[in-house]
Order: sequence, then structure tokens, then C-alpha cells
Amino acid sequence: MTATDNLKWYALQVLTNQENKVKLYIDKFMVINGLSEFIDEVLVPVENVIEIKNGKRRQRMKKFYPGYVFIRMKLLDEDGNLLQDPWQFVRNTEGVVNFVGKDKPVPLKQFEVDRILEQVKRIGNIPMQRVSFEIGDRVKITDGPFIESTGNVINIDMENGKMKVSVSLFGRDTPVELEFWQANIINEE
Repeated sequence: MTATDNLKWYALQVLTNQENKVKLYIDKFMVINGLSEFIDEVLVPVENVIEIKNGKRRQRMKKFYPGYVFIRMKLLDEDGNLLQDPWQFVRNTEGVVNFVGKDKPVPLKQFEVDRILEQVKRIGNIPMQRVSFEIGDRVKITDGPFIESTGNVINIDMENGKMKVSVSLFGRDTPVELEFWQANIINEE
């Protein structure tokens, strides 16, 4: 039996917005500290998100599980005792609060691991649109030939990042196709 046998996935609680820093540190220093045979993979699941705020399009990476990092490692010996060197190394990494399970880390169940890995695989690097528009919302057009016009959202095409807005032109309701970034919701209070 080798040291890489019995690898299991564990969840680490980390300080918010320190997930990537923890991953980079562990990836870099596990080799220097001679622990690469115990640690196989460190994962911070993210999705590439396009958000529309105040008529501006912004792309960013959004974490699926803020405050958590997942690590595939051998943490227990054949008798179920904690291996001190890899445990102390990960536990004492700056930004790590603790393993889920604290002094008795609990490995993730296989269905949990499968769900997380499926999310990562399904999303890949394809940017996902995140918009707050809903059918019926009143919007003001901020760009294009109908700038400053207002209308109601009548259709949303998430796949293509577009929507149809019913705008009154010459006394008639006319559907106008817009990209999400070309309009803002009018806050009616």
C-alpha cells in the first residue's frame, strides 16, 4: 500500500475571500514540505459569470461555495488515526479556519463529491448570464436607437443574453430586441 492509497475528499472552512490564496499556498508548499504524496488535489469550484449592473456588463469568477476549499488527500493511516504531518500542514495554512469535523475531519460522501465535480464539469469556462430582469419589469433603454425610451420586458433569452421589450412608438406597442446591458430596471416605488 502506498501513501496515495485511500485518498478522500475533505472540506476546509476558510476565511471569506481567502479560498484562492489557500489553494495556491497548499499547491505550492505541499511539494516543498514533502507532502505531495498525501495531497492529490485542491479545488475551489467557480463559475464564470456575466452580470449586468447599472447597464454595464461585468464578467467575474463566482465561487460555488464561498468560505470553503475542497482537498483530496490521505489524512488517516490504515488504523484510522490522523496523520499529523499532512493534517498540521493544511490546518495551519494561513486562511484555513479548520477542517469540517474539526479535530476529527469527516470525508465528504461520494454523492457530495459527485455533485461538486459535476457542477465544475458542467459549467467549465462557459460564461453564465446573471441578470435580474423578469418578464413584466419596467425598463429604461440606455443604449441604441431607442435610448431613453421605456417599456416592459416581454421575453427573456438567457442563452443569447437578449430580451424583448415592448416600447410605445408612434402610439403603438412595438417589440424591440435588446442585449441585457442595454437597459436598466426602473425602480417604481
